[in-house]
Amino acid sequence: MRHIKRIHFDNLNKNSFLTTILILSVIFLFLGIFEFITFENPKINKWITSIGFFLQAIYISRMFWYKNYVQWNKKGVVIRVNSFIAKSLTFEQIITAQNDGEKLVITKSDGKIVSFDLSKIDELDVQKLNEIIINN
Repeated sequence: MRHIKRIHFDNLNKNSFLTTILILSVIFLFLGIFEFITFENPKINKWITSIGFFLQAIYISRMFWYKNYVQWNKKGVVIRVNSFIAKSLTFEQIITAQNDGEKLVITKSDGKIVSFDLSKIDELDVQKLNEIIINN
């Protein structure tokens, strides 16, 4: 019996936690870099800037927390399935998307073909990925 893997889906339009992390990181960066508040200890501004950069690192690195990851919004999708490298596609680029259960083959408007191996992925996740591509 083969081991079935799951895909982590991340819709940026509906994820308020990630939006909060991003907004907080920008606030901390502005407060730390431009030193709007003067502290007796000048290292406090460096700590505030460091917290902002740390929050940015959390926001950017979330793709690497999962082996299989799909992130999308209304403009495009980032797919990383059974690979360390993700592929980014805008929905305007996608002409066709064919799924035979084992592979997802996407034809882009420039004629390039992008394929993803879905052989060890849960069937429900494959269907959800298909719906995301078709609906957008």
